[in-house]
Amino acid sequence: MKKRSTTVIAIVGALIGLLWLFPFYMIATNSFKTPKGIFASVLSLPHPATGDNYVNSFKALSFVGSLTNSLIITICSVLLIIICSSMAAYALQRNHSKLSGGLLLLFISSMLIPFQSVMIPLTANFGGVHMLNMWGLMFMYLGFDCSLSIFLYQGTLSSIPLAMDEAAEMEGANRWQIYFKVILPMLNPMTVTVAILNIIAIWNDYLLPSLVLPQIQYTIPLQMFNFFGEFTKQWHLALAGITLSVIPVILFYLFAQKWIIKGVTDGAVK
Repeated sequence: MKKRSTTVIAIVGALIGLLWLFPFYMIATNSFKTPKGIFASVLSLPHPATGDNYVNSFKALSFVGSLTNSLIITICSVLLIIICSSMAAYALQRNHSKLSGGLLLLFISSMLIPFQSVMIPLTANFGGVHMLNMWGLMFMYLGFDCSLSIFLYQGTLSSIPLAMDEAAEMEGANRWQIYFKVILPMLNPMTVTVAILNIIAIWNDYLLPSLVLPQIQYTIPLQMFNFFGEFTKQWHLALAGITLSVIPVILFYLFAQKWIIKGVTDGAVK
């Protein structure tokens, strides 16, 4: 009976895995087809297969430039979010007062505000400060995504005893040294979680960059939009472009998997 239930679970797991992989199969196979081949059958293997889609998509996307823009915006934004949100959560959690509780509630409440209600003012000129560029976009991501990150960090910090701070303070460490050398390393598992959530959101974001970025600073999702015109949709180029844009994310996951395991282990030992 136990062996039969194990077999059933394995079969169900395999079916779920195939269902999850099916969209990737569709993207990969159709990215090697001609437009005629795609409209003839989207499920069949490419016959004949062509690599011209990737060459043309690479040029149409200005892939090196748009990839560089996406990497700069994503990496800098995530680093800002991690540093600022972890520091804010540390300050709020270690200061038990009505003010800190009210500020935490304010951060949590801000997650309920829909982006569409504030997106028009973002295009305004703030007292002569020009925000319509990638640096202004990073500042906006910091404002929009810090609330969830602070909430996640605050929950993790509540499990770290205050005795850790007091022990470091007795050794002569100041508040900054306690945060950077004691607290922040213990937050590694949550930092990886916060990084993954924000990387996925920022990397794939289209709406906010479309409002803020000039054409020279377009990211991959914005460049992808050029494949979908008013009367024509270049699916063969779009699918090849999607495949190219997915590769950096896959590489990130392969890299981050080690850090997830390492972060959980370090947190357990400490």
